[in-house]
Amino acid sequence: MTALNINAQIAVIGAGAMGAGIAQVAAQAGHPVLLLDNRPGAAAQAIEGIDRQLGKRVEKGKLSDQARLATVARLQAVDNIAALADCALIIEAIVESLEVKRALFRQLESLCGEHCMLVSNTSSLSITSIAAQLDHPQRLLGLHFFNPAPVMALVEIVSGLASDPSLAECLYDTAKAWGKKPVHTRSTPGFIVNRVARSFYAENLRLLQEGAADCPTLDALMRDAGGFAMGAFELTDLIGHDVNYAVTCSVFDAYYGDTRFLPSLIQKELVDAGRLGRKSGQGFYHYADGITRAQPTEVTSRAVVDTCVVEGDLGVANALLARLREHGVEVIQRDGHGVVRVGDAVLALSDGRMACQRAREDGLDNLILFDLAFDYGQASRIAVSCCANIDPTALQQGVALLQRAGLSVSQLSDSPALAVMRTVATLANEAADAVLHGVASAADVDLAMRAGVNYPQGPLAWADAIGLGHILTVLDNLQAGYGEERYRPSLLLRRRVAEGRALHD
Repeated sequence: MTALNINAQIAVIGAGAMGAGIAQVAAQAGHPVLLLDNRPGAAAQAIEGIDRQLGKRVEKGKLSDQARLATVARLQAVDNIAALADCALIIEAIVESLEVKRALFRQLESLCGEHCMLVSNTSSLSITSIAAQLDHPQRLLGLHFFNPAPVMALVEIVSGLASDPSLAECLYDTAKAWGKKPVHTRSTPGFIVNRVARSFYAENLRLLQEGAADCPTLDALMRDAGGFAMGAFELTDLIGHDVNYAVTCSVFDAYYGDTRFLPSLIQKELVDAGRLGRKSGQGFYHYADGITRAQPTEVTSRAVVDTCVVEGDLGVANALLARLREHGVEVIQRDGHGVVRVGDAVLALSDGRMACQRAREDGLDNLILFDLAFDYGQASRIAVSCCANIDPTALQQGVALLQRAGLSVSQLSDSPALAVMRTVATLANEAADAVLHGVASAADVDLAMRAGVNYPQGPLAWADAIGLGHILTVLDNLQAGYGEERYRPSLLLRRRVAEGRALHD
């Protein structure tokens, strides 16, 4: 089935920010759009708001005034559901209540022709459950936009147990024709993005709770080393802690209390205090005028190092060696087990063990562990940890070597897998389970995380680049270190390592 004809009339029910955004997307694509809201005048006000937003784009030279006028002309506010009877596609964007949505779709089913597609923009409710009371549940699917809908590229095409696959393909092609990046997903809790992304928040919140580092430092590491657009604390402040915490609780409950999705007591306390982030003026950070945000912590060294010895293969961190050479450090290579020696210090990429544990088990004195970076050639910051009894001179030498590469160094407490490594490993693990459980394909999972939450790379492709064997080792060591099921490796990950295959094979 191909995309809906451009002349097909579309309706959006709900004129809030999301509904208005979806209506704008459809109208800009050329469709006539009806906008309905149960609040008197709300639909007309939403269209006026769309006009203003488009006007700002005209002022900036990003849109012609002719295109603005044409888009607004395609939008029509209606005040009666009966006006939607002849629509080809109806998208609801109303309150997240199962019973309210069920009642609406029962009404729409009796009103509209058999070829009208009924679609929910729900972000958390089961499409299967919403459709269960319909006479023709195959007509109902999910079309999950991300806020703001005119800007965010991703659209999740959600199929319930009874959803017609041909309608899912039609929605996919239609969303693509609208300039979006659609992905297919089954109706499971959190779909793709709200399931996989939980690890990004959860692991940073756990590091904060354990005192590994403060918010500015962890956020800086996610940005400057991990390549993420924002750190977890500034991002949850932007989303709103009431919203983010509620989604986490919803996913946790839906998966019968699986500890991978365990909500954070730190975030609950913020919600209880009314510190919801930017919208309340305070969350993890203060947003009042005149308040300067604290800077990330750094360790510096005045030690002079000109030479290092690399023993064996550093894997994904090999790019660090070229950077050291570019900054005038002589790099001597010889056989070994993947460590860098400088002075009395030994540096190694984290494998998920604490520094004190790895130093004892591997017989390495003065061990400094360094974190994962998305691109060791471009990163501006790196995290390190070391055991408590490290020689201070050796620590200075290790830090000096990383500084010679042009990296700011932030020291964390001796925490398993540091910050970026543990975040990426757990993201990849959850993504692998989503593929294993048939929620979505590997390609769609990675596309969803790039287009939906702006990750620098899809977590499955990222794991392939790091090496699945290393990711599995990190997760095994995290699970052993914490003694928790939270870090149990996905069966798909174990299988691919045993087969010698990548997750994208």
